[in-house]
Formats: sequence, structure tokens, C-alpha cells
Amino acid sequence: MPADLHIHTTYSDGSDSPQKVVERAVAQGLDAIAITDHDTVSGVPAALEAARDLPLVVVPGVEINTDYMGREIHILGYFINIKDPTLIHRLGLLATARDERVSRIVGRLGSLGVHIELDTIRFKKAGTLGRPHVAEALRSAGVVSTIQEAFDRFIGRGRPAYVPRSWYTPGEAVTMVLEAGGIPVMAHPGPADADRMIPKLAESGLKGIEVFHPEHSQPDIDHYLQLCQRYGLIATGGSDYHGHRYRSQLGQSTVSKTVVDQLRRLSL
Repeated sequence: MPADLHIHTTYSDGSDSPQKVVERAVAQGLDAIAITDHDTVSGVPAALEAARDLPLVVVPGVEINTDYMGREIHILGYFINIKDPTLIHRLGLLATARDERVSRIVGRLGSLGVHIELDTIRFKKAGTLGRPHVAEALRSAGVVSTIQEAFDRFIGRGRPAYVPRSWYTPGEAVTMVLEAGGIPVMAHPGPADADRMIPKLAESGLKGIEVFHPEHSQPDIDHYLQLCQRYGLIATGGSDYHGHRYRSQLGQSTVSKTVVDQLRRLSL
């Protein structure tokens, strides 16, 4: 009974609506999914409603983008209270920062002679904005042929239209999830080169590591399984599904539903 615990929807930078994600998950025989949009829980209610009469568990979640020494480290939160007022306020601050960042990126692109409409990007979004939406606008305008090209030429770190963003620290994100009644898990630590943070975050309340992920090799998986054992953490996993915007497929990386049960018990 597989569970995919890392999925994005149109409420952040995914291309599938929450309803479409639920439909695809059932068609693929998944037993559980987690909706983990970037810095927002807005898509969770629609997914819960879509799965209400279906044989599918929807875990309310979020993926909080954080910064550590100039690197992005993402913290997943599972079984969070999506109505927690403090959580909603803090995520709202992140949404505002995202919107301001996209505005500055569009301004830098304009100074490079590349003009895209900010209002058009905003109009198309139901939730948080991010660089993938700028990349999509660049592709739609014919400036680039692929999303990756947009990052490589213009908006990736170190490129001419890149704008840094104010983020919470990993420790602050762990605390945020805990205070909202959720279970904090470090997302895809391999690509983030985040191993040195794990002992400190475990002391601060981190409960798991996303061991199974499309960007983790078998040696990575073995390594993070060992770290989970060393620090008493739950080994989770998911596809990091974004729809057509990225190469990973729904259900590409999964864990047993027993992992969902472990996470649920910790949240009670």
C-alpha cells in the first residue's frame, strides 16, 4: 500500500489541481498522499474534499523553504493544523515575500530587455508565487524553450535576474511545524547538502528525513537510512511531484502506509 508524501499542486508550483492529483493518485493505486505545497496550505482543503468518498488518505502538509548559509533547505510538515492562526500568519509573510521577490525578478528581467507581464503571472495563480512561474512566463513568451533554460540563463542562483529571498531558518521552520501540531521532516537532504544540520535539528524536534526521493541514489538512500537509525528519525519519501513542470512522476518514490501511521501517531 504505497504512500507518496511529497506532492505539489497549482497552489504553489505544480501544474495539477488538488482534485487532479487525487484523481491521478487513485488511478495509480496509491493508498495515501501528502499535499506539500511551498509555503502554503491553501490546496489541502480541496484535496481532502476530493478524496472524501475515495479509498485514499490525504495527509495535510506543507513544504517550508528555508535558508542556511546561502543554501536552500526545505522542511516538510505533516498532519499540521491547517487552520492554526500563527501558522497562517507566518506562511502569509512568506507569501508576501515571494510576491515581492517575483516583482523584483520581473524588474531585473526588464532591465535586461526581457519584458513579461507581472499581472499576468499573478492572475494565473491560486496560491504562492515563485521562480517557476516566472520561468513558465518566459517560456510562454518564447524567450526560452524550456523551464530549465529560464533558470540557466536568467533566474537561477548567480544568473543576471536572480533575486535572493528572505526565509526562515531550518530551525524556525521545525518550530513552526511543531507549534502547528505537525511533524517536521527534512526534505531531500542529498541535493541540499544538508547533512551537517541534521544532528542540531534532531535536537530541536525534527522527526524524520525524506530518504526516498527521485534525486537520491541508492548510496544516498543507504546513508540516510543510517542517519535515521542513528538519530531516531522516521524515514519518509515522496516523488516531489510537480506535474509537467518537472521530470518526477506521481508515485515515483513512495513509502509504506505504515510510515503514514507512524507520523499520525506522533501528531496525536
